[in-house]
Amino acid sequence: MSEERELLRDTVATLVDKHASPEAVRAAMDSEHGYDKALWTMLCEQVGAAALVVPEELGGAGGELADAAVVIEELGKALVPTPLLGTTLAELALLSVDEPDAETLERLAEGASIGTVVFDAGYVVNGDVADVVIATDGDTLTRWTSNSAHAAVAMDPTRRLSRVTPGGTARIGPDPGLAGLAAILLACEQIGAASRCLYLTVQYTKDRVQFGRPIGSFQALKHRMADLYVAVQSARAVVDEALAEPSPTGAALARLAASEAFSKVAAEAVQMHGGIAITWESDIQLYFKRAHGSAQLLGRPREQLRRLESEVF
Repeated sequence: MSEERELLRDTVATLVDKHASPEAVRAAMDSEHGYDKALWTMLCEQVGAAALVVPEELGGAGGELADAAVVIEELGKALVPTPLLGTTLAELALLSVDEPDAETLERLAEGASIGTVVFDAGYVVNGDVADVVIATDGDTLTRWTSNSAHAAVAMDPTRRLSRVTPGGTARIGPDPGLAGLAAILLACEQIGAASRCLYLTVQYTKDRVQFGRPIGSFQALKHRMADLYVAVQSARAVVDEALAEPSPTGAALARLAASEAFSKVAAEAVQMHGGIAITWESDIQLYFKRAHGSAQLLGRPREQLRRLESEVF
């Protein structure tokens, strides 16, 4: 990772540490907009989070997909609710057309507008707060000039989803492969959350004493945590490869690997924390819900397997 990207990661991590405590995350997910607007403003103004994939001549930072992935991963570690994923995807959609809407892209890059891409109108990220809505059927991009949004029932309270119905629509161009880009970015977020969930579990086993010793000292738990570490790092390698050279196959592999690793870590975290893990006061139950909610978002794991099967057979 480049020195600039490491600095970006450290800057985001510092903001998260200061302004996205577990208590702040809970307040944000219960707020009117589903995210902390003050933190979003800081991310946009101090980090340029929403401007990373937008070229400089269009009001952005001129970065790459990997830059946005770094920020999304760091936010994922603390389950921070923000409109960054949807906004970044909307920018990538607008940038793919022959004549990008410079004014809209500039507002998105500033954080003044919120974007989203509709893959499934029944479960849309940022759907209730987005004012730039792009839809795709896998072949064609359509911009919704008006729409209505209603809350959708979701397992994960840290990621608000909406059912969105179009009003006016306009075709803007062919789909550049947004589903694959979305899968890669979501996989990066999953890896961040999985790594933090594992860290919290390791720390808990160091502090929790049973039979006169920390439970983390028991060989059986050491082996289980070592296996989880290997699972997360193996998945990270797959995701990093997909991020370096995006492709439909790489995206499917990244999503499958990240979903399996995060789900495995979250399940084991519940077991190792014991009954406290499923109480509302515990953060582990939020990671468990994020793991299973994310695994179903943008296509279930079995759909990723079908895509891979079509490449092999």
